[in-house]
Amino acid sequence: MRTAPLDAETLEKLISAAGAAPSIHNTQPWRFRLDPDTSTLEVRAAVDRGLRHVDPMGRAVHLSVGAALFNLRVAVAHFGWDPVLRLLPDPAEPDLLASVRLAGPLPTGARRDRQDLYDAIWRRHSSRLPFSEQALPAQVLTELAEAADAEGARLVRPAAEETARLLEFTTEAERRGMSDSDRRAESRSWIREGSADGLPGRALGPQDSAGRLPLRDFSALRPENYQPSAAFERQPVIAVLSTCHDRPADWLRAGQALEHVLLVATAHTVRASLLHQALEWDDLRWLLRDPRGGMEHVQMLIRLGYGPEGPATPRRPVADVTDAGTHTPEGLSGGSRTAPSTPGTHARRVAGIPE
Repeated sequence: MRTAPLDAETLEKLISAAGAAPSIHNTQPWRFRLDPDTSTLEVRAAVDRGLRHVDPMGRAVHLSVGAALFNLRVAVAHFGWDPVLRLLPDPAEPDLLASVRLAGPLPTGARRDRQDLYDAIWRRHSSRLPFSEQALPAQVLTELAEAADAEGARLVRPAAEETARLLEFTTEAERRGMSDSDRRAESRSWIREGSADGLPGRALGPQDSAGRLPLRDFSALRPENYQPSAAFERQPVIAVLSTCHDRPADWLRAGQALEHVLLVATAHTVRASLLHQALEWDDLRWLLRDPRGGMEHVQMLIRLGYGPEGPATPRRPVADVTDAGTHTPEGLSGGSRTAPSTPGTHARRVAGIPE
């Protein structure tokens, strides 16, 4: 099967797909550059978009970029190329986190296998709204675990007692975050209206009236965005994403695994939101570990269930996340935040983001 030409329109779709990934506080901490001589897209960390207090080591930035990488791989495959990935390709350039070479052509079967994931890119976004009590089918949970495993990570659904322990640590982390003036100010700065990044008030969500589910209380940071508390699911389904090691390459793998899980969930109409608070404190993150239960270095807690989609969040235009050195014969347009009009997609406004 022939590949699509790498013209300006196709390049824009690839970068739009990558930019639809989740990122903490919707900071979108990534930049892209095309090397036309090797048909390679370089993916860099936008260090100015890191959270100095919440994420001093840059782990969350790596997870975010990893999620964008997975979307990029899916999009490259959708257009018929074989995405050849390299993590941390040049030690001399620490902000260059990965490269994806457009090799190919991709085998027809492989492209077909990823079509539903490409469609899901444009529909996936976090829902901070209450979920129903409907149980997730065992087959869906198995597929989610297989998605994480395919990227070199592990996804475990702990038993009820262990889930309660994880939520207790998340509650403690949320309490600490609300008491830390630097972290409060940093998080508050990303609650913004009319911007192409950050979290608009409509996307913040209510708090759990029963206090069982410790979602981020963004309304405490900006009271004008207050939403009345609501009754959330009585038994939250929490999945734990972890890796065997805890180096920058592992963080990038975890980000890819996270997005693979989220896209598979979206394909099954399963909603998700992320509980990252306890991972922002070294002591609490250490306590999340349970190597005997398959949770080594925890990278994310994922809440899963059935319920409303929740509001979408904005995305930066393609031109804003593309380095000036990127050129195609037609040049890049100003960017788009809508899904490409490829036949068969369920494309809609690019959305999505977890905390």
